[in-house]
Amino acid sequence: METIEKVSKAEQKVAIESYDALAAVIEQLKSSTPEIEIEETGEKIKIPLKALKFLGQMLKAMSTGKMISLVPVATEVTTQRAAELLGCSRPHIVKLLEKGDLDFTKVGKHRRIKFEDVVQYKQKMKEEQKKHITDIMSFDEESGLYDS
Repeated sequence: METIEKVSKAEQKVAIESYDALAAVIEQLKSSTPEIEIEETGEKIKIPLKALKFLGQMLKAMSTGKMISLVPVATEVTTQRAAELLGCSRPHIVKLLEKGDLDFTKVGKHRRIKFEDVVQYKQKMKEEQKKHITDIMSFDEESGLYDS
């Protein structure tokens, strides 16, 4: 896995300008494999429309300063990488694996977790957090904490 780097202000600015132009062009395309031209070299390249749309999504994320990481869906990740993706410690991931909250396979002594399982777990945790926040807000309203 490559190191994920923050988007610089210059890259963010270029992404903002490029995204709007690319989004407008994509709307006009009719071919599933449009040809693009690299202005610097004059080289023309056929690219799948899905890849071009994905480039648009990357530019949109970069324009807001978000970091980008490309991981093939079937990829398995290490416990360290899973911890980075979830924003927690590696020992916490190991505990989740031992409790059965996340499935894993062993490669020798090392645990591997499907990337898609990590993403699904993260989504599940976000949904639970939203529910807890909503419950707390409802309780506060019922207790009269928002009354003036």
